[in-house]
Amino acid sequence: MKGSGSDILIIGIGNSGRADDGLGWAFVDRIRESLPDRVDYAYNYQLQIEDAELISHYSRVYFVDAHIMEWDEGFTLDPCTPKANQGFTTHELEPGAVLYLAETLYHKKPEAFILGITGLNFELKTGLSEGAEQNLARALNYFNENVLNLIT
Repeated sequence: MKGSGSDILIIGIGNSGRADDGLGWAFVDRIRESLPDRVDYAYNYQLQIEDAELISHYSRVYFVDAHIMEWDEGFTLDPCTPKANQGFTTHELEPGAVLYLAETLYHKKPEAFILGITGLNFELKTGLSEGAEQNLARALNYFNENVLNLIT
């Protein structure tokens, strides 16, 4: 994370030791140096209850994660809505559940989006597959042109 005074957070979710599952982290790695001062970033293996407190300090949050879904462009950027966790565990949460907890516990509801990037290989190894690299490049290009340009 960069520091206080920021109102936008990008959370890269994943595990770089599981090939394309590291797409969320790779996204943050490649974009963090060009982020405006008002944008923070974080790396998470998975989302947990504590992340509700974290996101409650921001007006906008982007959750970036690898997905097995295949989209035409290799990624999708969709709004995230609060959703109560239906599972029995709080050790791993969906972005909507974290948003729901931020609203319920802290009375904060940041505008939130999920940037899903298609991954193809989730084996135990480091490095992204060629297809995931291409999808990441398209997602970064789109984000830079359509999101960051509006922030700066």
